[in-house]
Amino acid sequence: MTKPRPMQLATLTLLVTGLAASPLLAQGKTFTVGVPLPLTGAEAKFGEMEKQAYEMAVDEINAKGGVKGVKLVLDIQDSGGKPETATAIVEKFIGTNKYPIVVGEYTSQCSYAVAGVAEKYKVPYLVVTGAADKITQQGWKYIYRLNPPASLYNMGVFGFFEKVAKPKSIAILYENTDFGNSTSKAMKEYCDTHGVNVVLSEGYQAGGVDFKPILQKVKSLRPDIVYMVSYLMDASLLMRQSKELDINPQAFIGGGAGHTLPEFLQNAADASEFCMSATLWTPQAKYPGAKDFFDNFKKKFSKEPDYHGVEAYAAAYVLADVLKRTKANTPEDLREALAATDMMTAFGPVKFKSWGQFTNQNSMETLVLQVLKGKFETIWPPEGASAKYVYPVPRWRDRK
Repeated sequence: MTKPRPMQLATLTLLVTGLAASPLLAQGKTFTVGVPLPLTGAEAKFGEMEKQAYEMAVDEINAKGGVKGVKLVLDIQDSGGKPETATAIVEKFIGTNKYPIVVGEYTSQCSYAVAGVAEKYKVPYLVVTGAADKITQQGWKYIYRLNPPASLYNMGVFGFFEKVAKPKSIAILYENTDFGNSTSKAMKEYCDTHGVNVVLSEGYQAGGVDFKPILQKVKSLRPDIVYMVSYLMDASLLMRQSKELDINPQAFIGGGAGHTLPEFLQNAADASEFCMSATLWTPQAKYPGAKDFFDNFKKKFSKEPDYHGVEAYAAAYVLADVLKRTKANTPEDLREALAATDMMTAFGPVKFKSWGQFTNQNSMETLVLQVLKGKFETIWPPEGASAKYVYPVPRWRDRK
């Protein structure tokens, strides 16, 4: 098993040491929250954004007196995006440090692995970004998820299909990960039941350098929509190589993740123009504090956050709210407080419910963004749009 990397201290990170029963509470001092995040490796950009958002939220919470007079301190450890490292970190958090609640991680694989450990030890775990449906489909009592499951990421896209695009055919490309499989499966199931011909549904190994063979297949099939579920580098390369091969669907649409990061605009450059993507949040979202979070994050870190950042930011406030409502810091008390959560955040409403196959799952609307003039704009639903959509998109040779 890979050993956890050295601990990195920050003004924030999310798991938790004791609160109500802690002598630190009586002294009015601090308590530590631990969070595993991918700060190195392929998902480091996501981990970095989340780390910064956690830190910003904790700074704000502490500036207002902390929680019950106790200030939060973050203990962030680098999982490198590896499930075995994430579980080793969390085993230490729970077994050695006796943290009674877990918050954090990024990928679905890591989140699922951490969830298994937390459920084993009966310690509540707040999933923040891991989206694979299976994470909240195990009937686990101690696992709660802030973000929607992957199968619901496309709800905004489905609305756009039904009201505007009305595609007849689609090609689905996805990375062979839990997130890629869950999200692409939901898209295929929707298309199969709504009369959209899936001309290609093909997974690929993440981190490739040449997607032209699979893209040549796409070009020969001439689908109305090319739908991609990819992290940052793959999303950027897929768009650049689609331009090189002169593939011209009515729209390229991402399933979130890499297609929503600010770095996508830089890495894909002009090949990103007109690309659409499902997203869980934009700064135009009509939630109290959404625009303030975006502006403050951009000012503080000189870059724009996407939905991953606001998920982490909201998670810190959910944690603070949970801690305010507990009489003791035992895992069971914290779980009960987490289960009773009903609040509004900059990310949107947070209330954990069980329905269908899902247990302790938050539910919320999803949106569609599009790159217009080099910027992300919200295009769907219309009532929350910041710009009018462009559909069908111009052919590459017709663009200025």
